[in-house]
Amino acid sequence: MSRRNPVPRPLSDDERAAVDEYVDSIHYSARYSDSEFEYRHVQLPKAMLKAIPKAYKDTTHGTLKLLWEEEWRALGITQSLGWEHYEVHEPEPHILLFKYETPCPTNNYRAIY
Repeated sequence: MSRRNPVPRPLSDDERAAVDEYVDSIHYSARYSDSEFEYRHVQLPKAMLKAIPKAYKDTTHGTLKLLWEEEWRALGITQSLGWEHYEVHEPEPHILLFKYETPCPTNNYRAIY
């Protein structure tokens, strides 16, 4: 079983209405980074998990699947472009882990005077 839907699955109007009531309670962590990526985790209200469609869930692991950008945005998660949902925290399935590739620093810059 894939950890991600083969293609993004949009929410129906009823599904969107069900998750909309939780959007203001989504918590965004501070960003942290290593040499390749910037990271953050997004904590959904636990009650919101019941409103999320089954097509977004990985029943094998008891978590959400890895979501396409269109899917996590449909749930009300707002971040700048380029963030990727790359992991879920199995002990706490309401926590989604995101990463953003940082540009590679180069030494090819020259000052123009």
